[in-house]
Amino acid sequence: MKRILTGLLTVLLLGALVLPTAAKAARIKDIAGLEGVRDNQLVGYGLVVGLNGTGDSASTEFTIQSLVNMMENMGLTVDRSKVKVDNVAAVIVTAQLPPFAKTGTTIDVLVSSLGDADSLAGGTLLMAPLKGPDGQVYAVAQGPLVVGALAFGGNAAKVQKNHPTVGRIPGGALVEREVPFALPNQNRLVYRLKSADFTTASRMAAVIDSRFGRGTAYTLDSGSLEVAIPRAYLGRTVDFVAALERLNVTPDALAKIVVNEKTGTIVMGEEVRLSTVAVSHANLSLVITESAEVSQPGPFSEGETVAVPQTGIEVTEEGGDLLVVEPGVSIGEIARALNAIGATPRDLIAIFQAIKAAGAMHADLEIL
Repeated sequence: MKRILTGLLTVLLLGALVLPTAAKAARIKDIAGLEGVRDNQLVGYGLVVGLNGTGDSASTEFTIQSLVNMMENMGLTVDRSKVKVDNVAAVIVTAQLPPFAKTGTTIDVLVSSLGDADSLAGGTLLMAPLKGPDGQVYAVAQGPLVVGALAFGGNAAKVQKNHPTVGRIPGGALVEREVPFALPNQNRLVYRLKSADFTTASRMAAVIDSRFGRGTAYTLDSGSLEVAIPRAYLGRTVDFVAALERLNVTPDALAKIVVNEKTGTIVMGEEVRLSTVAVSHANLSLVITESAEVSQPGPFSEGETVAVPQTGIEVTEEGGDLLVVEPGVSIGEIARALNAIGATPRDLIAIFQAIKAAGAMHADLEIL
C-alpha cells in the first residue's frame, strides 16, 4: 500500500511539472499552414423575397430594375412604373470557399441588405451566383434566411433587437466549380506561420527534426519553413501532413500591452517586464453644481420676482500613494501592484503610457 501511494504521489508531482509547459504548447496546425491551402472569398448580388412589408422602398431603383429583369427572364411582361418592392430587398451575398471544396458540397453564406430595407426576417434568397476575384462563378446561393433579430414599430416608436438587415443561410450555397490545387510533388512542403517570429520558426523546425529526423525541416525566414517529406512517407503526403500538424510547439511572441481607450480594455502578454519605477496615483475630482436663489419683493411693492443663479464649485484631490515597482516583475505582480493603489482601467492606461515614456517598460504599447 505504501508503494502504491508513493508511486501515485510521484505521478502527481510529475504531472504538476509537465502541465504548465504543455498548457503553453500549440499544435503546428494552429500556428502554421501549408502554403497554398487557404480560403477564397466569394461575392454575389441577389434578391430576398417574401418580406412582410419591410423590404426596399420605391426610391431604391436598382431593386426595381433587378425585379423587372428577373420577371422578364421568366417570360413575364411587366410595367416598371407599377412594380412595388415592399416585400423585396436587394442584398449582397458573401461566402468563404474552403480549400479542397468539391463540386456539390455546401458552404454557409452571409446575406447583407444593400438598399433601405428595414428587416430581412422571414425572407428567402433567390438563386444568386457567387463569383471569385477572377469573375468565374464558383457557387450558387439560395434558401431561407436565419436573421436572429427583430424590428417592429411605427411613426412614434420602434423596437429593435440585434441587427435585422443581415442574415445567414447555413449550407445555403452549392459549390459548382472547384479551385484547382494539388499538393506539391517535389517531396517538399512549405509552411507559413500565422504570426511570423524567428523563435517560433526555430522551435517548430527543431520539433519536426526530433520527430522525423535531423534535416527534415529548416527555416527560410521568420515566417516560413521548408519541410522535406521523409522516405517513409513518399507517396503518402496526406499522412505525413497529418502526422506533422499534430506535433506540439511552444510559440513565442513579442511582449506587448494592448489598450483600448474607448472601452477601457487592457490586455497584457505574459512576457511584459518593467524596470525599477515609482508610480504615484491620485484622483482629482471636480464637482460643479447649479442652483437658483429666488429674490421675492416685499408686499404691495412694485418689484418683480427674480431668480438669481448660484454656482458652487468643489475640488477634491485624493492622496496619492507612491508605489515602487521592482525590476523584472511579472504580469501578475504588475496587476496586483496597480490594483493595490486603486487604479481603474482608465487610470491604468495613463499609467502605462507614462511608464512607457519613462523608458521603464520593456514591451510594445499598442493603443487602439
